[in-house]
Amino acid sequence: MNSAAPFTHEALFYSDEDAFLSGTARFVAGGVDRGEPVLVAVREARIGPLRERLGGQADQVHFIDMTEAGRNPGRIIPGVLMAFSASTRQRFRMVGEPMWPGRTELEYPACVQHEALVNTAFEGRQGVILCPYDASALPRHVLEDARRTHPVVIDGEKRVTSDRYTDPASLADLYNVPLPPPPDTAEEHAFSVATLARTRKLVATYAHWLRREQVEDLVLAVNELATNSILHASGHGVLRLWREGDTAVCEVSDSGKGFPPSFTGLSGFGIVMVNLLCDLVRTHTSHSGTTVRVYLGR
Repeated sequence: MNSAAPFTHEALFYSDEDAFLSGTARFVAGGVDRGEPVLVAVREARIGPLRERLGGQADQVHFIDMTEAGRNPGRIIPGVLMAFSASTRQRFRMVGEPMWPGRTELEYPACVQHEALVNTAFEGRQGVILCPYDASALPRHVLEDARRTHPVVIDGEKRVTSDRYTDPASLADLYNVPLPPPPDTAEEHAFSVATLARTRKLVATYAHWLRREQVEDLVLAVNELATNSILHASGHGVLRLWREGDTAVCEVSDSGKGFPPSFTGLSGFGIVMVNLLCDLVRTHTSHSGTTVRVYLGR
């Protein structure tokens, strides 16, 4: 690969552990040999075997457990990939595994939107991101979506341009799907600028079973969403609160068009912050308004 080539986003389909190790180790070693900063963000169980396969080169690689750092798919671009690439002015190389067996149906649309947004977030930058997909365990539709979100696909020994690649905005919009309805037990509170302080207290009181720092994060996230509703929608909105096991769920709805994430300008950093604070963020925008649902649990 030409070290001066522009940004490339590649999917690696692997059939077993050896294929995973061979594909990722070859990719990582190529970056180390070129003196490129290298990040590997994969499931924790994969890190040890990959270190062993790389040998002494592993000491020059930064490893992250993606199941922790990327538990919320919306956190991966700003909190993992961009955080690493921003630390260097050199051409970078990263392995990022946003989709693995065990991801829930609730998380999946956010995973696809993440993969689509990678192509716009890193456009014009010097680097390459390789995303491993377990072809033996993931459903067929997941692999088909990977072909739509990655301009290049590596399947076995073949590295080809994907003929399924889709415009990122169109694909992200395709997964702008309605959220499951809140349970009948959900609390519902209208809010406006006059009741914003009360709204923060409602969240803090409701999520009392969380750790104090988690309660603070949840209050900050909901405050950001409610403030956005007040400033950019109709000046008011609705907050819904409920509990799923040990997870607090907060939903903010308004009549606005939402605020898509931005990684190159000032707009949209509010929703980026919300993603950094919460375990999962799901958004749905329609002709009637926008709903943002956040999850934070013990």
